[in-house]
Amino acid sequence: MKKRLLFFLSVMVLMLSGCRQKTIDLGNNISFRAERNIAYGRDAEQKMDLYIPEKNKDIKNVFIIIHGGGWRGGRKSQLTSFTFDLMKKFPGMAFVNLEYRLASTTRFALPGQTDDIKSAMHFVEKKLNTKPEYILLGNSAGGHLSMFYAYRDDRENKVKAVVNIVGPADLNDPGFKNYDDYAFVENHLIDPKIIKDGLSLMDFGSPVHWIRPTSAPTLSYYGTADHVVPVSQKRILDSVLARNKIYHESYEFNGNHVEWERPPHALFLVRKIENFLKAVDKK
Repeated sequence: MKKRLLFFLSVMVLMLSGCRQKTIDLGNNISFRAERNIAYGRDAEQKMDLYIPEKNKDIKNVFIIIHGGGWRGGRKSQLTSFTFDLMKKFPGMAFVNLEYRLASTTRFALPGQTDDIKSAMHFVEKKLNTKPEYILLGNSAGGHLSMFYAYRDDRENKVKAVVNIVGPADLNDPGFKNYDDYAFVENHLIDPKIIKDGLSLMDFGSPVHWIRPTSAPTLSYYGTADHVVPVSQKRILDSVLARNKIYHESYEFNGNHVEWERPPHALFLVRKIENFLKAVDKK
């Protein structure tokens, strides 16, 4: 009995310590209140790290950071460092570093993962007691989810802008079909039950298919030596955004699929995001 009680108390301490508040000092008089591993849903994977600026009580914008990993891997911790870089640049905004339900051969990515983005928004709005605008920022699969949610599922027009980092925008692109896990995309990305109007799976799952003249402004970043999501995706996305007269910016970096986060590429991207959001505010 005593051993069970000690075990229970140890688990409770770990749970409480994982969710406890902590102040993060980023220098230059910038600090955030951090709440890590907050549950925003019932599934164990529905967790977020929430960073709230200590010197701003009137939060109008929230970044939602969405990690990559081929829709069935990855963790929010992969983007913690980059999130801190953004927090230094945008000290008045709140930040969510999101974990979502991963796909598998028995669980489709969509619609579950975009439902998780929506659930995270509702959680943040209740937590902060406000109705902010959102910047969805994701890399790789997270870039795809950011675009897909913004272009297709943002029926309440909550998404102010999208920052897409090496995300697949057109699943039909012959260059993307060279992706070594493309069979998983074909068979496990999308639940066929949610598709109507005779669309193919890959049309439905392609963010470019859902772009309209009212879609969110988008900044994209692609690697010239990326053999996972080729730079041809940038050209396709730019073309559809331009055709619909959506404000957009796009940039290339010299590197492969994961080198966007290495110096000097990440700092270049942060500066471009800053200028991009200033331009969006003027529209």
